[in-house]
Amino acid sequence: MSISAEAQNSLSKSDKSLTENNKNNNNILHKSDLPDHLASSSQRLQFPPSYALVGIYRLCTDKNLYIPVWQKCQHGTARGAAVGLVWAFFTFGMQKKFIEVFLANSPRVTGLATDTVFGYHVPFNVHTYAAALLVGQQVTYILRFFLSRNIRIARDRAWNQTVASRGKGEDFWRPYVEEWDHPPKVVHSATLWYEKAFSGWFLFMFKRALLLPFNFYPLFGILISAWFKGLGTARILHRRYFEAKKMTPTEVAVFMEEHKWDYRTFGFITALLEGLPIIGLVFTISNRIGAAMWAFDLEKRQHYVAEKNLGGDEGLLKQA
Repeated sequence: MSISAEAQNSLSKSDKSLTENNKNNNNILHKSDLPDHLASSSQRLQFPPSYALVGIYRLCTDKNLYIPVWQKCQHGTARGAAVGLVWAFFTFGMQKKFIEVFLANSPRVTGLATDTVFGYHVPFNVHTYAAALLVGQQVTYILRFFLSRNIRIARDRAWNQTVASRGKGEDFWRPYVEEWDHPPKVVHSATLWYEKAFSGWFLFMFKRALLLPFNFYPLFGILISAWFKGLGTARILHRRYFEAKKMTPTEVAVFMEEHKWDYRTFGFITALLEGLPIIGLVFTISNRIGAAMWAFDLEKRQHYVAEKNLGGDEGLLKQA
């Protein structure tokens, strides 16, 4: 009995010490003795969705960003818009009628009626909303088809220009440094199998088809769809960051798990913006800019962690 009591006391003291250390370590980025360059970026790091707004602002105000993007995409946008307008003009009425028939025959399943959602009145016609959203997404696919390769080039250029505007070269991106004493255990084999089994285009269409029913629900459908796509969107937006640091799949999985809620919230906002019909294509570019700005601040924190490790400082973003 005495051995058991002694062991329990020892375990209790260990837990209390561990809790106190975690509290102190969690506040390391908020201390007044942080370097100026890290103190300013740490405030932005507390709310990653703000980088999406930063990306929008920079795309709208920086000539070095929006002029090259528009020059690369203007011809494809014009052709796609012309085809999309013709498609919307001739098919909107038919698609609205189809939705009316579909929802009229399944109100108990969908919870939708002409002017109600699950019995709650909405200030617009649900059939018109659903038809407009569906046609808007189809026009988005048409624009995406005509932009195709050019919009991918524009996204890469937006990332490169954003990084270049910070005045840093390739040597700024250093090898990954673990920020926790005891990093979480993650399993990424399923993700790797998933990525190998499906091509990018097939995976994109599969997700769209799976989430399509949510689009019929005003507001809630868009939010639910963005939440499901959030983490994957954030991973795609930081692909260039992981490649620049030459991170292994395991390091990427661990890093994203350590910053899980940061990536979820950032991914939710960016997926929400990109999911908007037509205008969402613009946000696919601005989100790259915001992601690059976030990556820049994350990398500065990585530098700080590496320097503190080399200096032998024990108080450092460490978790149990």
